[in-house]
Amino acid sequence: MFKLNPNKNALLALLLLVPVPSIGVATQLYMLPGLKGNLVALLSKIWMFVLPIIWLLFVDKDNLKVQYPKRRDLLAGVGLGLLMLCIMLIVYWLLGAKWIDVKYVRDRATQVGLDSFVVYLVGSAYWIFVNSLLEEFVWRWFVYRKCEMLVSSPLAVVLSALFFTIHHIVGLAAYFDWRATTLCSLGVFLAGAIWSWCYLTYCSIWPGYISHIFADIAIFLIGWQLIFA
Repeated sequence: MFKLNPNKNALLALLLLVPVPSIGVATQLYMLPGLKGNLVALLSKIWMFVLPIIWLLFVDKDNLKVQYPKRRDLLAGVGLGLLMLCIMLIVYWLLGAKWIDVKYVRDRATQVGLDSFVVYLVGSAYWIFVNSLLEEFVWRWFVYRKCEMLVSSPLAVVLSALFFTIHHIVGLAAYFDWRATTLCSLGVFLAGAIWSWCYLTYCSIWPGYISHIFADIAIFLIGWQLIFA
């Protein structure tokens, strides 16, 4: 499909994917709030999922293989996940609760329809179990591996975590001031680096996915506290 050398292929893949979630989030939260913005965000999600598959089949010319989790993947994922959940809740209680403007967060949640408990519950379930799997597939299985074709493995861990953080910064800035946005973005970057390191170590997305579930549980517990408590 593309007659480029592997390094140029990897760079092109990153250019086609990495900016897309930021465009989707920015459109949804800043430029076109409402149905049109939600549609752009949905299309960006679809693109993020479809592009790696297309790339695998038609550019890398490989087959999509399903790798089931091993016992070590489960243990690593649960251990890391519980540790991350506890750290996130502690940091929120120590700093986040003091820095976050609860009224502003609730107003923004109302604008995007998250002030409904049912909507919040359904959305939480999607983000915790489905979106986290999508992100591990995209950012670790695809983006990290493409980064590793361009730079050393340790640098690929850092680079893929940085790419993973960018669209989160765009989204966080819509709800929080610079202090909370900086703190949360640092947490996202560290989590992304840990999950990329998991992929480097275990050659599997499962440790990252399982620990990602626990991290998202912490996020939505905090969100529930901010919006409904």
